[in-house]
Amino acid sequence: MKTSTKTKIWAQIFIIYTRYLIGGAFVFASIIKIKGNRFTGDSGAENPINSAWHFFETMYQSGLYWRFIGFGQLIAGFLLMTQRYSKLGALINFPIILNIFVITLSYYFAYTPVVTGLMLVANIILLFWEWNELKVIFNFNPVPDKTFRMEHDLTWQITGLSLFFFTFVYRIAVERYNLILWFGICLLLGFLGFITGLIRERKRRKSLLI
Repeated sequence: MKTSTKTKIWAQIFIIYTRYLIGGAFVFASIIKIKGNRFTGDSGAENPINSAWHFFETMYQSGLYWRFIGFGQLIAGFLLMTQRYSKLGALINFPIILNIFVITLSYYFAYTPVVTGLMLVANIILLFWEWNELKVIFNFNPVPDKTFRMEHDLTWQITGLSLFFFTFVYRIAVERYNLILWFGICLLLGFLGFITGLIRERKRRKSLLI
């Protein structure tokens, strides 16, 4: 993306919260796998072999692979939410969400492909956001990005870590989770970070004009 776009406050906030959203969703989904539990409450072994629930049951029964997927999602989500290491998070997350999207297309998931498709598009946007620095991977000359971006402010990093640790601890500690409670507290933490970060950024920009 162009440098001029990256200097706009609302564009930066959109990217920051897109990382929180994708990262938080992956952390939330990862814990059940790491704990060795099924994605669904009941066994899918009796379902047709070409059904989504049989597919999930097969992955669950693999044991090690099921937990491996969980740890992959946890690491990718954590890196995205830190902001500091979000480039690496977006790179790691891309093949994971692409794989999930293809799975939801391969089996009947009702409107789930719409959700996973939007997450895939969001991840691609994150990669384009970092393109000037990521292009070195493709043997292109990277363009040093020296502009100050809001994600470099400690506020957004603390907010991301707060969201991560809350989601992680909540999913570890609570077996019968309340999705509305989890989302509501995440919304509150994100809103507090939004207000604090916006105030700090406006003060920083104002000081540059003095």
